[in-house]
Amino acid sequence: MTTLTDRPNTALLIVDVQNGVMNGAHDRAAVLANLVALVEKARSQGVEVVWVQHTSEELPRESEVWQYVPELARREPEPLVHKTYGDSFEDTDLEAVLSARGIGKLVVAGAQTDACIRATLHGAITRGYDATLVSDAHTTEDLSAYGAPEPGAVIAHTNLYWQFHTAPGRTAGTVRTAEVEFGVTAPA
Repeated sequence: MTTLTDRPNTALLIVDVQNGVMNGAHDRAAVLANLVALVEKARSQGVEVVWVQHTSEELPRESEVWQYVPELARREPEPLVHKTYGDSFEDTDLEAVLSARGIGKLVVAGAQTDACIRATLHGAITRGYDATLVSDAHTTEDLSAYGAPEPGAVIAHTNLYWQFHTAPGRTAGTVRTAEVEFGVTAPA
C-alpha cells in the first residue's frame, strides 16, 4: 500500500505519447492499441487519466511533433502535466494534481521506456506512490547505434526489473493491459 495517507485512489498516467516520440517507436501499433484500451477502461471505471507531455528542443511546445498522437485524445477535465525533465514529477505540478484527487497508486504507460518511463516510475516510488508498469503499453526508439540494446531488449529488461521492484510500504510491479485492475477509485 502507498505510504501516502488519505490517498486511496488510482490514476492511469499516460507519459509522452507524442508524435515526435512515437514516430520511430518499437511495436508502435500494438502499444498504441494497448494505450487506447487502457484509457477506455480507466474512463469506463471512473478512474482518473492523467496526461504528461514533454517539451524540449526536439519537442517544441505547440509544434506538430509535440502534440499527442491522434489515436489518443485527452478529454476535459482530464489533467495535463507539462514537463521538461524525464521524471514526470520533477519541476511539474504532477504531485499537486495527484494530491488534490487523493491518488496514491499509479498505473504507468507510454514512452520512452529507457528515459521518461523509468524516471517517472522511480520518481513515483521514492515519493511514496505505488507504481505499476503496464508491461505491454510502453515503448522506446531504437538507440542501438549509440550502444543501447535493441528496443525489445530495453522493454523486456525494464519489465523484468520493475516486476521485482520493492520499497518499504509501497508496491511496484508489472501487469499486462488485459490484466489491469485499477482498484479503489473515487465515486463517479
